[in-house]
Amino acid sequence: MAFEIVATCPATRARAGLLRTPHGVVETPVFMPVGTYGSVKGLTPRHLAEELDVRLLLANTYHLHLRPGHEVIRRLGGLHRFMAWPRAILTDSGGYQVFSLDSFREVTDEGVIFRSHLNGDLHRFTPESAVEVQLALSGDIMMALDECPPYPVSHETARQSMERTLRWARQGYAYYRRRLEELASATPPAWFPIVQGSMYADLRRECARRLVELDAPGYAVGGLSVGEPRALSLEMVDVTVPELPADRPRYVMGVGLPEELVEYVARGVDMMDCVLPTRNARNGCLFTSEGRLLIKQARYRDDPEPPDPVCGCYTCRHFSRAYLRHLFQAGEMLFATLATLHNLTYYLNLMRSLRRAIMMGTLPEYLRAVRSVPA
Repeated sequence: MAFEIVATCPATRARAGLLRTPHGVVETPVFMPVGTYGSVKGLTPRHLAEELDVRLLLANTYHLHLRPGHEVIRRLGGLHRFMAWPRAILTDSGGYQVFSLDSFREVTDEGVIFRSHLNGDLHRFTPESAVEVQLALSGDIMMALDECPPYPVSHETARQSMERTLRWARQGYAYYRRRLEELASATPPAWFPIVQGSMYADLRRECARRLVELDAPGYAVGGLSVGEPRALSLEMVDVTVPELPADRPRYVMGVGLPEELVEYVARGVDMMDCVLPTRNARNGCLFTSEGRLLIKQARYRDDPEPPDPVCGCYTCRHFSRAYLRHLFQAGEMLFATLATLHNLTYYLNLMRSLRRAIMMGTLPEYLRAVRSVPA
């Protein structure tokens, strides 16, 4: 993997780049759709590649490890072949499940013991096994195993968690480098460590500085959107990003709303992911240039307009709000497909517009305009 910055914004920290992966070039800033089980819910790979031009998506290591199993995927040629996806994939490490499945796991200094939420079987994740599972999946970018603390926690607890994340990162990176030498692959996956530290600026800075010593191919900021106020999320990114190498991609994990993505890009973030556009689509919430549209509302029963008059996606080109409301009310599967196509188009177009503004030197004006759009 290689990363090249092609334009910057002098008035902000924003930059536009090219992320070169074994499965194609990704233009940044980029939003990654989430394909938890090797599938973006409601869409086919053809939708993603041809209709949406997605260059990079995310798959969930923990869930794929449980079902169908990473060794199954390895034997079948890796995740790209398994899900018939020709473009780049980022695999997470299972670290977020340390947070989200807290009733099913036990954290120790050696790793995490999970009790499967599917059948109760015990599984042990260590910094090394997280690398091995992701090598079996054979994505383009893999993530370090980390501990994502809940919000709020004390400074002492946050420090203990941060120190554990740092130890795991050192162990995982050493194992990753040894395995790459053994595999001797011409197109090895990249490995990103993750900055933690809860909502404490001093811990975030310290964690970032110590991770930079690894000289990793890229860096992520984790532990956000775990219940904290949005202003605090932005503050943590503000204090962390300046500590990360300017020539490496920066990835803020698990964010966010469209208006939040704009703010992260302005702060120098290159990569983001979130389930919001797809999950909200399935629940009847569409993101539009005029704000959020809740399709179940009765006022759309006879509405002949497309969801967003200025959107050129397949859904908006062909279908009315009235039809989409009918599909939603009837529980038709087609609604999830059409709504997901629209919401991902909205997110991806937002990122393309941000990139274009950075390239053209008009980002400050663009930011003023989008910040005035209703949420």
